[in-house]
Amino acid sequence: MRKIQFFDTTLRDGEQTPGVNFNTREKVQIALQLEQWGVDAIEAGFPIASPGDFEAVQEIARVLKKTTTVGLARCQKGDIDRTYEALKDAVDPQIHVFLATSDIHMRDKLKMSREEVLASIKKHVQYARKFFKKVQFSPEDASRTQRDFLLEAVQTAIDAGATIINVPDTVGYSNPTEYGAIFAYLIQNIKSESEITFSSHCHDDLGMATANALAAIENGANRVEGAVNGIGERAGNTALEEVAVALHIRNDFYQATSNIVLNETKRTSDLVSRLSGINVPRNKAVIGGNAYAHESGIHQDGVLKNPETYEIITPQLVGVQTNSLPLGKLSGRHAFATKMDSLGYQFEKERLDQLFKSFKQLADKKKQVNDADLMALVIDDIHQENEEHKLAALQLQFVSNGMQGAIVSIDNQAKETLTASETGAGSIQAIYNAIDQIFEQKPILTSYEISAITSGEDAQAEVYVTLEDDKGQRKTNGVGIDFDVLQASAKAYIQASSQMRAQGVI
Repeated sequence: MRKIQFFDTTLRDGEQTPGVNFNTREKVQIALQLEQWGVDAIEAGFPIASPGDFEAVQEIARVLKKTTTVGLARCQKGDIDRTYEALKDAVDPQIHVFLATSDIHMRDKLKMSREEVLASIKKHVQYARKFFKKVQFSPEDASRTQRDFLLEAVQTAIDAGATIINVPDTVGYSNPTEYGAIFAYLIQNIKSESEITFSSHCHDDLGMATANALAAIENGANRVEGAVNGIGERAGNTALEEVAVALHIRNDFYQATSNIVLNETKRTSDLVSRLSGINVPRNKAVIGGNAYAHESGIHQDGVLKNPETYEIITPQLVGVQTNSLPLGKLSGRHAFATKMDSLGYQFEKERLDQLFKSFKQLADKKKQVNDADLMALVIDDIHQENEEHKLAALQLQFVSNGMQGAIVSIDNQAKETLTASETGAGSIQAIYNAIDQIFEQKPILTSYEISAITSGEDAQAEVYVTLEDDKGQRKTNGVGIDFDVLQASAKAYIQASSQMRAQGVI
């Protein structure tokens, strides 16, 4: 039975989702969870893109204990050198070199001939091989590349020392029949004395990313690239959780396994969702809120008689527990620390003390604090520590004629408290108007979503917002978690506004 490798690009391609901007600590937290999930390789970033990207790749390379750390590089020596510097402390480093091979990309983007592209591939893959045992080459826009030239480009990369060939459906153009045939053609025709790993990388522009990835596996690919929750450029990437569960449920068909720890799937999804500020749609396959809900009477009757009548995936398989051991306000520090450890979080004493203090404050408001609440507590702490602006105080009052008033105070890193008061047609509008006054901004609120982290009247609120600058050119996401929905709403808006300011938009 074949073993399919999972290559996660949440921290690189996933971060290219409009409005998503992970900081180093968030990237490290996600990388550690991806390692726990069983991912074989993590594309930590594009080291030459910015000092922040370099720092994140370097830090991830230092903390991963068994997972391959990958850095992206163009066919340029400077990119390769920078990637080597970032990855030299990794337990298992890999470089991912790419160059476009489709006619439209070569002609209109690169301004290069076929001969120049082949020469560049040879030169830079050979150069990368001096520093890395594992060299992956991607012919960008492979699915729109002429078949004979694609083979020539791939053969050139292999002859130059590439050990992994990734075949990107860069713009989501292909379909399963066509995409699978590309792999069959390449595997049948390439010449190599050593074993070459073939990998898929699909985008979801036509809604076929997961299907295309599975078609690649059917036709000989032994590695699949994608992102958690399918985030990424435009419509996103292959959702790795969907491929992992498909291989498990349809093992009879695919005859393939992976190292993915399936019951870590929901936790991994939740972490990425909250740190990216992108809510998971309720109808999302595998990890959506409705994935294990049954509304139809016929379905309900069948499930009550035998869950397998309408559930091919059990909630427990992907880590959606039907029950958990909750903590309460009388729980001590030891129980809290033990619980956090069982959830996969290890903290230094100072940070654990701060989290325990926050837990106690939450436990005073909630009857029971369960696993989802604790994960939200950790994620909120990550956000709050790294944000330049934090909510200090919020006061609301009824004005007149149905109008609401809000007084908002925000602390910045200079330890200044900025305060503003505004009115609005409702509480949220008043709060957001006051925040706009503090930031001296006029963004467009394009999305506001609210959900409960757990069920019950004492559930914490989770608010996602998306802001767009007044020119409609840049987007930022924000997420706020709090027992009070108005506080959560304010936190989300402040986070998105702070990121917009940090990017120089306002």
